[in-house]
Amino acid sequence: MHPPGAGAPKQAALPIDVPSWHAQGPPVAILIVVALRVLVPLSILRYPLGGAIACLLLDAFDVVLVDALAGLLGEPPDFGPIYPALDKVLDTWYLGIELFVAWTRWPEKVLRRTAAALFAWRLAGVILFEASGARPLLLVFPNLFENFYLYVTICRRWFPRLIPRSTLTLLVVLVVLLLPKLAQEWLLHFAQFHPWQWLKTTFG
Repeated sequence: MHPPGAGAPKQAALPIDVPSWHAQGPPVAILIVVALRVLVPLSILRYPLGGAIACLLLDAFDVVLVDALAGLLGEPPDFGPIYPALDKVLDTWYLGIELFVAWTRWPEKVLRRTAAALFAWRLAGVILFEASGARPLLLVFPNLFENFYLYVTICRRWFPRLIPRSTLTLLVVLVVLLLPKLAQEWLLHFAQFHPWQWLKTTFG
């Protein structure tokens, strides 16, 4: 998953071939990042906004973290064949916790149902993409759920008047949130713009 504004995309999912990876098992840097991505989402239950932002940043900069940790530990900055596929599972894990918070704490039925529909739409897209590898699916099934969750959570805390109260205002909000998300998906997955790799190549 990448954040609404920027991110560090992972490699395309590859068939998992554990024996051909590091003979000693996954690098410690990978294990640390995976552990963080499993545990940090639990903070969403206590801090619906802060925890969600922490997960978003962790997902966006996991490549940076692996590079940094691998350098400190003397390991190659290699994601191996497992992490790209596992990344989708970890994304679904923290998005699922966000959905749980939305479904159990948002009083507006229409917002709860919208969040659930957006989550289900994204999940269907992830499954289809993993099965087919077809990149156009990333535009058809963008991760609009996360943007919507953050929007409603922020509005509920600071701008309650901006919470959608009608079908029309809800549609306007969804369109406004969708446009930058589609641009991001195109830049990352079609234009193949990799911010972290570009910075390393340019200034490294």
